[in-house]
Amino acid sequence: NEELVKAGVMLAAEGLHPSSRGARVHFSGSQRSVIDGLFAETKELIAGFWLWQVKSLAEAIEWVKRCPNPFDGESEIEIRQVFEAEDFGAEFTPELRAQEEKLRAEMAAQHP
Repeated sequence: NEELVKAGVMLAAEGLHPSSRGARVHFSGSQRSVIDGLFAETKELIAGFWLWQVKSLAEAIEWVKRCPNPFDGESEIEIRQVFEAEDFGAEFTPELRAQEEKLRAEMAAQHP
């Protein structure tokens, strides 16, 4: 983690509590149902995350290859891109951009 911070890549990193302390909300049309943890498919659960800002998937892969194995045996680290405004093209109108910026400012004010 130190190396990632020094390189200016790391934006956030957090571990997650066990699924036994969580819940899932299932969506079916307009209906919602809540499923309390512990979840059966534990081998596919997310245990934590890093949020990095890199130039490409290839760069992210190179950083992950340098990470220590998080478990004693086999494990995987999944790499996913976060959507940015530019990804939505013309559908993300100036009005929607302004609304998004307002919400982000409100969130920042709530959690300084």
